[in-house]
Amino acid sequence: MKKRKVLGGLCLLGIMALSACGSIETTVREETEENKSEEPKLAWQRLAEEPITLDWYINYSWYSTPWGDNLVSKTITEETGVTINFITPIGNETEKLNALIASDTLPDLITLGYWEPQVAEMINQDMVYALNELADTYDAYFWEVTDADVRNWYTQEDGNIYAYPNSATTLTDLEENGNTGSNQTFLVRKDIYEALGSPDMSTQEGFRAAVEEAVKRYPTVDGKPLIPVGAHVFDNEGNVSFDKYLMNFLAVPWEKDGRYYDRYTDEEYLSWLKLFRSLGEEGLLSNDIFVDTRTQMEEKLAEGRYFCMIFQYTDILAQQKHLYETDPDKVYIAVEGPRNANGDDPKLPSTSICGWTVTLISKNCKNPERAIAFIDYMLSEHGQKLIFLGVEGKTYDVIDGKPVLKPEVKQLLDTDRTAYDAIYGADDAYWMLQNNCMQQQWMQESTPAEQQLKDWSKKYVVYNGQYDISFPPDSKEAAIDDKITRLWSSTLPKLLLAESEEAFDEIMDSFISQREAYGFETLMQAKTKKMEEAKQKLGITE
Repeated sequence: MKKRKVLGGLCLLGIMALSACGSIETTVREETEENKSEEPKLAWQRLAEEPITLDWYINYSWYSTPWGDNLVSKTITEETGVTINFITPIGNETEKLNALIASDTLPDLITLGYWEPQVAEMINQDMVYALNELADTYDAYFWEVTDADVRNWYTQEDGNIYAYPNSATTLTDLEENGNTGSNQTFLVRKDIYEALGSPDMSTQEGFRAAVEEAVKRYPTVDGKPLIPVGAHVFDNEGNVSFDKYLMNFLAVPWEKDGRYYDRYTDEEYLSWLKLFRSLGEEGLLSNDIFVDTRTQMEEKLAEGRYFCMIFQYTDILAQQKHLYETDPDKVYIAVEGPRNANGDDPKLPSTSICGWTVTLISKNCKNPERAIAFIDYMLSEHGQKLIFLGVEGKTYDVIDGKPVLKPEVKQLLDTDRTAYDAIYGADDAYWMLQNNCMQQQWMQESTPAEQQLKDWSKKYVVYNGQYDISFPPDSKEAAIDDKITRLWSSTLPKLLLAESEEAFDEIMDSFISQREAYGFETLMQAKTKKMEEAKQKLGITE
């Protein structure tokens, strides 16, 4: 614009100047048009020639995929100039993260569960950057690669976005994509289940009979005791197999009469908990399930030692592929599991708009420009395709317009996940910013054992994003919620191990009394209010 004004002034000098001016202006116009035809470099491209290392804290002790040796991480570093130094806790995640916060030594990037109270704590203590402000200052690409609904959901009262999730599913995603399933499944070991005649395990009578018969006919697996009923690990929130997942299979509602519902005292739920207690009384709840870590569980899954379990199938895929390679009949299959007395269909949630984990940028980060540019790279379609499929020509080829994994790559992925991660590192080995909905366009054909698990739940999927409720960590409601959650985590194993049904009832009555003293009614009123606010934010009118 200034050039045009200057040139216009020169033209006033005379005809010769006007002629010269015309030729200069033509040249400028041609150069401008030429520049327009060139794609402007994105921030990650522009900064790629300046190598940098970012420290990235992952709040999961089990995460162990290294950076720098496999194809995907090498490619990301080549394209962005960013090398990642992963930091993971040894032992208790909460203690490690709390120590980082207390000592103000948070690394550049932090990834943790969206529900963790430390998310709000870091925001309230001004320890993390507002991603929207970094985007406006350094990299507007953020506004292209993020979802407007997700941004709106994660926008705080001050108008800023401090965290962005992975695996988020919006209501629109669910409505427009009929291929969405839930990772919650009722699993049985195929050969044992079929040898029993594929019994109906949706009723309490059928469930009990199947478990008893499985143990009677197959007391051991390759010389080791069969574990009749498997479950997720017990933690400081309870056990999702025996609480949240079981409730979803029983179609226990999240709300009743416009009020957030107390699912933990639902009659259908307590009736099934009593069934599991009675199985324990028969010696059919193995001690292993109360004490095993995730690593120990994975070892036993790989050995096929569980008969049945309510579990997230995504957490057994590596073991499932190993079993399939060893003996296809020993894999786990998803079948109809526990149902309520009416036989209603399960209500199994997809991931919600909250996603699974969130990633934040610490204010200790000396290069926030590189951090936001790196996040935007990972969230882009280019980044998602790389972390999911790998590198064209090396891990996959494009055939008839569609990416297809090379046979040797798929073979390794299906048989040895550890080796696959070490060599290639695709298939969301770096899942911290994965976008499952976007990645569905590149989905590959799965092994029959894996595909069956993926497909089974699709007919039962519901959206529950409006019930994902949390409170600021310094609030009265958060304190009450934390006390009650911890009380439940210590109560649940007592219920399952109770010597009698009378003892079960006494333990449950004690739980109810204690949570009332903590302020349960106040909490439920607050959750109802939050639920209504979430519905409004999500555009849910029912």
